Amino acid sequence: MSGHSKWSTIKHKKAKLDNKRAKVFTKIGKEIMVAVKLSGSDPDNNSRLKLALQKARISNMPSDNIKKLIQKAAGDNNNTNYEELVYEGYGVGGAAVIVDVMTDNRNRTAGEIRHIFDKCGGNMGESGCVSWMFDSRGLISYSLENIDEDEITMVAIENGAVDVEVEDNMINVYTEIKDFDNIRSALEETYQEAEVAELTKIPRDNIEIFDIEQAKLLVKMMDLLEDNDDVQDTYSNFDFSDEIAGSL
Repeated sequence: MSGHSKWSTIKHKKAKLDNKRAKVFTKIGKEIMVAVKLSGSDPDNNSRLKLALQKARISNMPSDNIKKLIQKAAGDNNNTNYEELVYEGYGVGGAAVIVDVMTDNRNRTAGEIRHIFDKCGGNMGESGCVSWMFDSRGLISYSLENIDEDEITMVAIENGAVDVEVEDNMINVYTEIKDFDNIRSALEETYQEAEVAELTKIPRDNIEIFDIEQAKLLVKMMDLLEDNDDVQDTYSNFDFSDEIAGSL
C-alpha cells in the first residue's frame, strides 16, 4: 500500500507506550460515551461501541471504568454533548495533516489546534484541503507469533480485504470501510480478537522528508496534537529515511 510509512510504525509503537497514560483512557471514554448516545449500550447492535470496547480492552482499561462510562452515557439526558470535527492543514515540508477531534467547545479546540500548527511551522487550512490525499480504510492487525502468515492472508483476501502487509512481525489487513465489520468478524472467528481494529486514513502517496530539523518539527507537531485532550486521532503523509527515523 502506497501510504505505508515509517512514521506510522513509530506512531503505533508510541501508542503502546501511551497506553500507560490516563490521557488514552480519556479519549477512549469519549468514544464509548458518544457511541452509546448515538446507538445504544448493546455492542451487538452498535458496531461503533463494539470497536471502542475492543480498543479499551487492548489498552487495558479497567472493566469497572468501562461499565461506569456506559451507564453514565445511557442515563445522561443532559450534560456533555461532544461534537465530532475534522481539522486539516500542512506541516513543514508540505506534509498533509488531518486531525479528528471530539469536543464540547469547538472554539476552544480550534484555537488550540491552530496554535499547534503555527508553533511547529505549519498552517491550518480549510475543510477538504488535504483530505482528498487520503483513503478511508479499516485496519485489522495481528501478531504473527502464533499465526501462519499465508493462512491469515488467504482468509483476509477471501473475505474481501483490499491489501495485506507485514511489518515488525505484525500482519496488517486493510479493508474498505463498508467491509470492515464482516472481515474483522471472519478473522476473529478463525483466530482471536485482533490486537488492532480501527478505522483509519491512509495517504495515497507519501512525502519524503530529508531534513532532520523538519522531521523533528513534524514529530513534535504530531505529538502535541495527540497530547491534546480533544484529539482522537491524527493522520499524515510524511515519511523519512531509516537514518532520520533512528535519530528521532
